[in-house]
Amino acid sequence: MWVPHLPPPFAFASSERVLTERHSRILDAAEHVFARAGFHAATMNDVAAEAGMSPGNLYRYFASKDVIIAGMAERDRASIVADFAALDPRAGNLLNQLEALARRHLVDEPREKAIIALQIWAEAARNPEMAAMCADIDGMVMTGLTAAVAAAKDGGELPADLDEVRFLQAMSMLADGFFCRRALDPNFDTEAAAETMFTAMRGLAQAMRLQSPDTNQP
Repeated sequence: MWVPHLPPPFAFASSERVLTERHSRILDAAEHVFARAGFHAATMNDVAAEAGMSPGNLYRYFASKDVIIAGMAERDRASIVADFAALDPRAGNLLNQLEALARRHLVDEPREKAIIALQIWAEAARNPEMAAMCADIDGMVMTGLTAAVAAAKDGGELPADLDEVRFLQAMSMLADGFFCRRALDPNFDTEAAAETMFTAMRGLAQAMRLQSPDTNQP
């Protein structure tokens, strides 16, 4: 089976930090609370109440809100591992597989995921540890996408002279913009926006070609 070359953090997330059912239930509860009240306004007592447990019991699993955020990141890493490991050119059109993967994370997930992501990004602007966590996940996503795009080029699905760096940068900015708009607008039409985004991505894949050295010469 084709598997992209993933950096060590993927293996760390998927094998050494497996979350228990109780951990997952607490993280689900925390997501509801953070999306509703905001990361700073929410308290550990709020999370405990949402999870249906005592505050003292909650602290046995997560020592603080920051640790809960780290747990969310760990769970996201595990999901990224599974998604990119499942991509396989032999299973059909790789671009279609990538689009399905993006839909799972951008469209199928509840809107509160986007709201929480926006809060974390804002926190990362002033918190170096949070910034490092976000950069780690972004780097993993880009590594998986880079491997998938290279495989699609080899298979003839994408132009051989595609400028991968610019193309992936554009994809990242489109996805981030989609996430932000979904978080900010409760009436955001995710299906229509997703169709627009994926159409733009496929168009950019044909337009963003590497320039030959003499392109700008008279």
